Amino acid sequence: MTYRFDGEGSEPVIRIRDLRMRFGERYVLNGIDFDAYPGQIIGYIGPNGAGKSTTVKIMLGLVEGYSGEVRVCGANPVDGDTEYKRRIGYVPETADIYDTLTAREYLTFIGELYGLSMETAESKARRMMEQLGLKDAANARLSTFSKGMKQKVLIISSLLHNPDILFLDEPLSGLDANSVMVVKELLALLAAQGKTIFYSSHIMEVVEKISHRIILLDGGRIAADGSFEELKGQNLQGSLEQIFNQITGFNEHHEIAERFVSIVQEV
Repeated sequence: MTYRFDGEGSEPVIRIRDLRMRFGERYVLNGIDFDAYPGQIIGYIGPNGAGKSTTVKIMLGLVEGYSGEVRVCGANPVDGDTEYKRRIGYVPETADIYDTLTAREYLTFIGELYGLSMETAESKARRMMEQLGLKDAANARLSTFSKGMKQKVLIISSLLHNPDILFLDEPLSGLDANSVMVVKELLALLAAQGKTIFYSSHIMEVVEKISHRIILLDGGRIAADGSFEELKGQNLQGSLEQIFNQITGFNEHHEIAERFVSIVQEV
């Protein structure tokens, strides 16, 4: 994948300043600052509980009660203006999907929610399903779909309306190897067309390979922000997984695995 990328230098599509969010006495986000630009694939990573999902849900307008400045496509998510949401696509890690609908019905419905005509939504959905190997299942109920097939439907639903910003949380979950290659390639193509992609995953190898920029959260703060090469230039060594462990201070994986296996072997 060698596509042109012009991200930084234009106006940011996302602007966040001093973002703080507290649940009870604990700050889940404790002073987050960053700008995101057209054409960037941003690997948004961190340990469980670091604040990744909370940040994304704030940008989507799903969570309120925070302090700081948040602008998405120039809009403030808490102002009630939903027009900016037409410019956003979202694939959550776990999603409620209408299992009683067929794939065609579901995607047409989602397309209409985003303002597409029924004819346009149905036509685009049919052709996108065909490209992802779902042509023969278009009229089957989603309740009969495997996890990987449902994941393809969710990916299609996030892109039907041609969004400017795409939020992806573990988007490759359940996909076969060929589909993984297709999705990685299409993300690169979308970024080359100026789409901004927030990519959250625990699969560090994929994040390392596809991201132009990596933002690592730890303890509600940004612990690292830069390309993989820039992170390595900050006296950090190894793969992204190793860098992740260095920054977060987690280096007990071998010992924990050994102790776990010793318990397994007990008679």
